[in-house]
Amino acid sequence: MNDFQATASTGPEAEELKSLAGLINQIALERQGDSVALLELLRLLEQHHRQVCETFFQEALPNNRHGLYRLLRDIERQGGWPYIQRMKLRSLLANYSEGDDGQAPVKPESTPD
Repeated sequence: MNDFQATASTGPEAEELKSLAGLINQIALERQGDSVALLELLRLLEQHHRQVCETFFQEALPNNRHGLYRLLRDIERQGGWPYIQRMKLRSLLANYSEGDDGQAPVKPESTPD
């Protein structure tokens, strides 16, 4: 698992984020091999990501060109925009092989995009 690197800032804020990342890694390691428990963790992280983005982050967006420039420079320097990618059902089923019950894997239906 990758360790969180707090490169954007130093001081107490960076230490808080590093501590939080360590806790998330610890929780994930404790649930290693348990897909349902890991899915629960991913759902929680996604929920909080959405909440922070839609409330606190949007309220904190700059309202002038100078602030916008600083934000865009930080995004460029620190690795882009945060994004939580959802696993596609096809990717999930690609890892599924014939089970213990002897039944063939279910082929995913094509969905219109």
